[in-house]
Amino acid sequence: MKKILASLLAALLATSALMSGAHANTALVLDKFPKERVTDLAALQNGAKLFVNYCLNCHAAAFMRFNRLKDIGLTEQQIKDNLLFPTDKVGEVMKVSLDPKDAKEWFGAVPPDLTLVARSRASGSGTGADYLYTYLRSFYRDDTRPTGWNNMVFPNVGMPHVLWELQGQQAAKFVTHADPHNPAKVEHKFEGYEAITKGTLSPQEYDSAVADLVAYLQWMAEPMQNQRKQLGVGVLIFLAIFTFIAWRLNAAYWKDVK
Repeated sequence: MKKILASLLAALLATSALMSGAHANTALVLDKFPKERVTDLAALQNGAKLFVNYCLNCHAAAFMRFNRLKDIGLTEQQIKDNLLFPTDKVGEVMKVSLDPKDAKEWFGAVPPDLTLVARSRASGSGTGADYLYTYLRSFYRDDTRPTGWNNMVFPNVGMPHVLWELQGQQAAKFVTHADPHNPAKVEHKFEGYEAITKGTLSPQEYDSAVADLVAYLQWMAEPMQNQRKQLGVGVLIFLAIFTFIAWRLNAAYWKDVK
């Protein structure tokens, strides 16, 4: 009996921990990623270019080969001319030359592989694409951090803002006020961003570029997702037609049976 009670108590504590974790995740407000970009070949191609130029220097995509980019409308020659480094071959995976020991020393941790990041970042707050779309637009200057950057979505992140030249530099604005439940305690409430320097892109252009990059990351996490969805629609249409035919046949076979 004691073992049963102990097991029930452990299960209750685990459930409480999971529920509290879920509430913590859902507390994060994420911007909605424009999901129509995933079916836009021009957006995916631009996202692939941004990924290779800005992300592939530190982050690998070890489960994706360069020649798979032909699925988003690029020719092998275009991949060679625009997306490959001189020593790479079209059939190779997207790897980096950054030494893991150096990466850990510079950033505090080895940059994660990004092949499946759009799926792994999904939570109760939104999809993985929503997370990435918000994250890449939420960097701000913070002189207390080793890289000089911080992020509202991932506080104290070790990654610097690699797209800062495109977006420009921004500062986070916080308002200080007393905690209504404890006047002796002070809270800092985030009130938005303030531009410090302009980037090479306007805010609208930067948001569009980030959407293209995230669209590519989502496509890379599951290259067959668009075909899978189309196949699913076809299967549902077939089942609907078959159900109608079966219903009418059943009515015809049993019409004389009382």
